[in-house]
Amino acid sequence: MPTVSLKRDLLFRALGRTYTDEEFDELCFEFGLELDEITSEKEIISKEQGNEKAQGASDVVLYKIDVPANRYDLLCLEGLVRGLQVFKERIKAPMYKRVMPNGEIQKLIITEETAKIRPYAVAAVLRNIKFTKDRYDSFIELQEKLHQNICRKRALVAIGTHDLDTLSGPFTYTAKKPSDIKFKPLNKTKEYTACELMNIYKTDNHLKHYLHIIENKPLYPVIYDSNGVVLSMPPVINGNHSKITVNTRNIFIECTGTDFTKAKIVLDIIVTTFSEYCENQFTVEAAEVVFPNGKLHTFPELAYRKEMVRADLINKKVGIRETPENLAKLLTRMCLKSEVIGDGNQIEIEIPPTRADIIHACDIIEDAAIAYGYNNIQMTLPKTYTIANQFPLNKLTELLRHDMAAAGFTEALTFALCSQEDIADKLGLHISATKAVLISNPKTAEFQVARTTLLPGLLKTIAANRKMPLPLKLFEISDIVIQDSSRDVGARNYRHLCAVYYNKNPGFEIIHGLLDRIMQLLDVPPGEKKGGYVIKASEGPAFFPGRCAEIFARGQSIGKLGVLHPDVITKFELTMPCSCVEINIEPFL
Repeated sequence: MPTVSLKRDLLFRALGRTYTDEEFDELCFEFGLELDEITSEKEIISKEQGNEKAQGASDVVLYKIDVPANRYDLLCLEGLVRGLQVFKERIKAPMYKRVMPNGEIQKLIITEETAKIRPYAVAAVLRNIKFTKDRYDSFIELQEKLHQNICRKRALVAIGTHDLDTLSGPFTYTAKKPSDIKFKPLNKTKEYTACELMNIYKTDNHLKHYLHIIENKPLYPVIYDSNGVVLSMPPVINGNHSKITVNTRNIFIECTGTDFTKAKIVLDIIVTTFSEYCENQFTVEAAEVVFPNGKLHTFPELAYRKEMVRADLINKKVGIRETPENLAKLLTRMCLKSEVIGDGNQIEIEIPPTRADIIHACDIIEDAAIAYGYNNIQMTLPKTYTIANQFPLNKLTELLRHDMAAAGFTEALTFALCSQEDIADKLGLHISATKAVLISNPKTAEFQVARTTLLPGLLKTIAANRKMPLPLKLFEISDIVIQDSSRDVGARNYRHLCAVYYNKNPGFEIIHGLLDRIMQLLDVPPGEKKGGYVIKASEGPAFFPGRCAEIFARGQSIGKLGVLHPDVITKFELTMPCSCVEINIEPFL
């Protein structure tokens, strides 16, 4: 959940009254938010960097408020105050309007070069806006919150805001070679090429996190005005020429990205939130965007739409008994203007452009529940006669865990994700032979695939605990994941049990004895008759030749046991012999 930091006095001034900390905490809870912390800038710096660094910092009281991740309209003071005021029925939700300019409309022309980098762009103008220092800070902060949240750290959408009075339209959004782009970036005094900027920003604590989005591309996206002035090089940095200040009166806003829908949502959120400070409140000047195919679109869309929900459905899902009129009033308090129509049981809800989180009827029902108050819903016993039970597989797992521990083995819990090297190369396999589920965009080399065996995790645990007294006896009972085209998700989980014995001697007899004990607990007799179990000589790239056996139970192969190959032991940075057993326990349910 995003956290919004607001100055308490500024917040109370905007709300038109003061609250005690307890009263405001209760108000946040009623509105579906959480007052996470009451602090100050000085206190934050003192905690993070020490008292010396905190000297001279502000003592202004800050409220840190946790906001639901999909409520983009509440990520700044203006949106939060507006939502609370409508919730307390002190004001009505404003109607946002898109207006055409008196003169020529601003145009943003997208060229075909952007297609393989960031193909989409939207734009709008906030005309005759009046900033103060606090309003300006909030405007910048909202952009940063959106970048971290819906924009996915600028990977999906990047926002650019510019002083329109310093520019001349129409604007061109294109892509060029890094060496061909040269401009004075934000807060810099000299011009740099795009290549130079990428090197400079590699040490910038803020901007270095966004460089990877375009740095390996042959072309970089860039926006020019009609005079060749660079507005921005999205998603990295804006130009200094069009930098906005507290004195800026007309703002040109552009959002570029790889997700057209999210770009439109981001633009709608910014302009609706700050159109309050325009000379004509809650109006936004339109801008035209010309796409490479010649199609012309006007933004922002500021689209209102209607949804229909039956009152009895809301009552049933929430567990209350309210009249349709009362339910409509509750929804209106959540900025969802509603009225009863038709047979008296239908409620028509108008979804404003600020509420992109309202997708299904269940989202409307959730807002009705918030407005009604979760603490006001009467507790009732469910009208069912079922008795809850543990899943058989989980119950079997718990029983085996206790008995494995009783046998002298220590339980380990390892990561479900691992590297391709762990499950393939180190075990003497090719990755294609493992049927592993690959992560499409792994963040690190350590988490590239879902594990297909529990063995690597246990061996890495032993490697990290080599200084512990010998022998090391570890086990784990967890899920592994295998590709399965017959499943709707293309993969399937299996519950495996794996145990490892690490000592100066291999200890194969200990692992074999553990297997016999497990089978005894599962009431599986030795031998092939009467659904028993047997072990048969086998080979495997992870095992020492002639020291590997396949385990068969109830007519099917359930796993292997044996002494690990010296190469495997070495690759996991171990120095002593090691025996292991790994079986699938699902056939014993």
